[in-house]
Amino acid sequence: MDKPMTIQEEDDRQIEELKRKTGATTKIAVLRMALALLEQEVARQGRAKRWQKAVKLAAHESAEINAEFRRHSRIKGT
Repeated sequence: MDKPMTIQEEDDRQIEELKRKTGATTKIAVLRMALALLEQEVARQGRAKRWQKAVKLAAHESAEINAEFRRHSRIKGT
């Protein structure tokens, strides 16, 4: 079950610092927190890409509908 990892000195110092700052009891707890945050960020980026795609798909139709409303508006713009 154990999968040993070779960690560079600088990475080890950084993990120890984060361990102290977060109050984690072990280095693996720090790594698990980091992985959870990374998963959240990847999911957020995926949602953003889907939203951008949806906006691009709906933009043309939305512009047409807005133009239709402007034609029938009682308030005429300058």
